Formats: sequence, C-alpha cells, structure tokens
Amino acid sequence: MSPSFFGVTMGNLLDRMEPLLAAMPAVKSPEGHVHFKNKMLWTVAILLLYFFLTNIPVFGLDPSSQDAFLYFRALLAGESGSIVHLGIGPIVTASIVLQLLRGADLIKIDTSEARGQVMYMGLQKLLIFVMIILEAAPNLFGGFMRPDPEIAQALFGGNMFAVSFLIFLQICLGGVLVFLMDEVVTKWGLGSGVGLFIVAGISQSLINGFLNWEAVSDPYPVGFFPRLFAIGLSGGNYLQYFGTDMLAFLTTIGIFLIVVYVESTRIEIPLAHARVRGARARFPVKLIYASVLPMILVRVLQANVQMFGMFLSNIGITILGTFDGQTPASGLMYFLAPVNGPQDWMWWVESYGITHAPWEVLLRLGIDTTVMIIGGAIFALFWVKTAGLDSSHVARQIQMSGMQIPGYRRNTQVLERYLDRYIPRVTVIGGVMVGLLSVFANLFGVIGAVSGTGLLLTVSITYRLYEQVASEQIMEMYPFMRQFFGRE
Repeated sequence: MSPSFFGVTMGNLLDRMEPLLAAMPAVKSPEGHVHFKNKMLWTVAILLLYFFLTNIPVFGLDPSSQDAFLYFRALLAGESGSIVHLGIGPIVTASIVLQLLRGADLIKIDTSEARGQVMYMGLQKLLIFVMIILEAAPNLFGGFMRPDPEIAQALFGGNMFAVSFLIFLQICLGGVLVFLMDEVVTKWGLGSGVGLFIVAGISQSLINGFLNWEAVSDPYPVGFFPRLFAIGLSGGNYLQYFGTDMLAFLTTIGIFLIVVYVESTRIEIPLAHARVRGARARFPVKLIYASVLPMILVRVLQANVQMFGMFLSNIGITILGTFDGQTPASGLMYFLAPVNGPQDWMWWVESYGITHAPWEVLLRLGIDTTVMIIGGAIFALFWVKTAGLDSSHVARQIQMSGMQIPGYRRNTQVLERYLDRYIPRVTVIGGVMVGLLSVFANLFGVIGAVSGTGLLLTVSITYRLYEQVASEQIMEMYPFMRQFFGRE
C-alpha cells in the first residue's frame, strides 16, 4: 500500500472525527491584546500552582515504588510520586507522534484555515489524552508504582487492584492539569508551559545543588559551596571529596557561557515597510533557529523506549535487556540508554563500579551521540515546520505585516526563495550543534544532579524568555509596532 493510500484513509478518518476534535476541552483564548502585566500575573500564578502540585503525593502509593523516568526526571518537569508524576511527557510524546505523521505526509491539514486549525489542535489534544493513559498504565501494571498493602487493607478490604486504579486516576488527573496549565501559559502568559515547567524544576535542582548543606554519602554537605567550605575548614582531601564536583561546576559554567553566546549568534535579514518611509526592522535567523526544544523530543523518545524495556523486564520478558532497579544492566536497553554522567563511561575510575567492557561503554556512547546529533537535526526540521517557522510561513508573515526585503519585489514567492538560502541550513546546523552540546554536557555532569540536556534547555529557554519579555515591553511602549509584526 502506498503512502498516498494511508494519507487518503487518514484524511477520511479525520473528517469523520471532526465533531470530536472540535469538542476537545480547551482554555479560552483572549479576545484581544493581553497586557504585559496580566501575562506576568498569569505566568507567576501557574508557576506557583505547578510547585503546589509537585508537593501533593499520590495517595495509596507504596514507598518502595520505582520511578520509570528516574534518569529523565529533570526533562519531564514532573515530581516523582506526586500527582504530576508524568510531567510534560504526554504533551511531548503526542507532539512527536504528530510531527512524524505530518513529516510522513500521512496527515494533511491546512492550518492556514480556521477549520484546519481547529482540527489540528483537536487532534493534538486527543493524542495528549491518549498518551496520558498509555504512559500512566505501565507505571501501575508494569510494577513501577506499587499500591500500599496497608491502605488497601484499611479501605478496600485488601483489594490491591482498587488502590492501583485509584493511583491510575490520580496520575491521569495530574497529566490533564499539566496540559491545561500549559495552555493557560501559552495563551495568557509568557512563553510556553512546557518551557516554564522545565526551567522551574531544573532551577530548583540547581539551587539545591549549589546550596544544600545536608550530608548524604560522606561527612560533608552535598551542596557545592557548603561542601567547598566544609572540606576546607576540616582539612579534608579536596581531590578525594571534591574532584567530580569541580568538574561538574566547570561544565555548568561552560554550558551557560556557550549557550548564551550561541543564542546571540544570528543572521539578520533587513526589512523595510512598504508604505511607511523610514520604518525598518530585521528578521533574526538564530544559529539555534529551532531553539533547543527538539532536544526534549529526542530525550522523551529515549525515555519512552527505556520505560517500555523496563516494563518488559519487570514482567519477566528480558529479550530487550535486563534492569538493576531503574538502571539498564544488559542487552539492547543498555546500549540505547543515554549517558548521564562520568559514572556511565569512565570505566577506569574504580569508584564508579562500571562492570561492562570498554568496547560496550564506547558503543553505548557512540549510539547516544549519533541519536542526539541525527535526532536533533531531524526534529529541528520537524519543529520548524510544525511551529510555522519555515520559509513559507515566515514569508507570509512578513508579507502580511507590510514589510519587504529592500531591493526585492514584494512577493511571497520571492521572499520564500530568499529565506530558503538561510533557514533550512541554519536549522540543521543548529540541531546538530545542540545535540553535540547536550552530549558534551552529559559526559561530564552538571551541578544539582540535573542532566546536561536539562541545563542546556534551561539556559536557552530562560534566554529566550528574557528576549520575549523585552519584546513585550517594547510593544507596550509602542503599540503601533504590534500591527507591523502581526501581534494584533
């Protein structure tokens, strides 16, 4: 069967599902311009609500439960064992599925029309709800989130399934709440909820990594600065107790500086208004044009693969590999697992206890690097297309704003051909660069036990949020500029 056949079949199915897609729950969009102060209030309110939900534990959960997403927790922006256990996982997974379907031309929805926009958004929400169920179910029936026998005995006469179903409902409710909060931020606030939750969770871990004064595995605090002073005051051996911490500190500072520099590197295309003499602007094509959000797609895809392998291992099917707790120990799952720090690849350091042969460690490292580089480039292209940042969409936006490139005819096709010189190439280069930066950061670890990819995302998202805040303030000062740039 040809792809066109599947495309026609999918199109017919979507037409039949149109009433359902149009009825998907949604946060009401603002009817006019939302003032900057109101956007800030909505963003802060959702952020406080997010932190509140991360501190609500799932009722009926046994303390010995496993976290299937332990090594991806920083990226999923959820708190293990809380009502928002799934975090942004279902939202990102649904986005992956939708982008792959559109990339394969199996879904043909014209989002330039109102009907197409409604169907596309409805389909995306339907996929999110499906993914919430699919990601919550293995956590229960795969042996990850175990019901508490005492609660089962006290409330349901020892019926463990009843407690499991209650846990399932709580996790699904949390997934829906995260989805709705993301919509509120996207429509009424600044940036996106996905980015906001990632920054919030990782920033909290970074502060904890720098300032935590509690001792865990040795007599000294785990926080970087308290540990630094405690070792110095006690006359301890810095090399013994502080070697990996200093490496993580240098990596953290290095990633911060590199991302800020790369984010400020751009090609600026000059624009002039066709009717207002002297009105000029520039359209920036950043080196990381697709932002670092495609890295979330790559890592969440890896997280789902690992969860599937762990699910099979827990029910006794070890054809894809075995797990030691939440850590892949052998088989295909070991080689497909991402490298999260020096403890995963420095086999010559005895304290890390790596039992795999050097060739196995290097093969795992090579696979992770290849996945991040190729996946970063592919998902960057998909993201640009889906987010309306490709040459055709940008050309239409420039045309509608009344702007044009000086020296060129005011024509959409001319604009598109001009933008094609830069946007596709820069998108691929940026995706590859972000993949390499992510691998580099993961190799040496960062402060706060967050992944290198998480730190990369946090710095980039924060930088872009700062740019958006500055842009919003300019728009408030000069309202006529909103018409030029399609903000109103």
